[in-house]
Amino acid sequence: MTQGLTPEFMLAAYAAGLFPMASEEVGQDLDWYDPDPRGVLPLDGFHLPKRLRRTVLSDRFDVSVDRDFAAVMRGCASPAPGRETTWINSRIYRIFCDLHAMGFGHSVECRLDGALVGGLYGVALGGVFFGESMFSRATDASKVALVHLMARLRLGGFILLDTQFGTDHLARFGGVEIPASRYKAMLEQAVAMPPRWQADIPPDMLRMEIRNL
Repeated sequence: MTQGLTPEFMLAAYAAGLFPMASEEVGQDLDWYDPDPRGVLPLDGFHLPKRLRRTVLSDRFDVSVDRDFAAVMRGCASPAPGRETTWINSRIYRIFCDLHAMGFGHSVECRLDGALVGGLYGVALGGVFFGESMFSRATDASKVALVHLMARLRLGGFILLDTQFGTDHLARFGGVEIPASRYKAMLEQAVAMPPRWQADIPPDMLRMEIRNL
């Protein structure tokens, strides 16, 4: 299934509810997943802790989108405490960079004193954002990126944020697991929507949306 892997094939797989992960960093093999239940982060049920809200609104981090997609992917693939291995092999790296070049792959970056210290990346297709991975080299950096992503998706009219699997970390922000059948129905509706991603949302509008989370 991975021999003819192209950006178009990847988009079709996502639209059907499938996503790939590499079994090891070295090598070209990919495994495909369609979990049941499925992890999602409801756009109308996001929980933003007060302390984190203050951090986001303090402008401690310089937050941008799509400024350095490749660097965010490399950050997500780098070893970190508790995550010494990665599922992002060279094949996944290349295909997602291709998706970014085509306007489907997107990143949120957090910088501190000019250095990239956290971020996340994923794929936007119609009204769904497929969250892939995040990383942090400074306290709260990845969390701030997630808050900015949520505000951006809400303002853009997205209806689904796919987190693939449910985790305790995402549950703190309102993440839940839902039956695959329900997810597929939501996915079908979302991918039929016109493109929703907007890279040029005014900062004041984003800030107001964050205050309302």
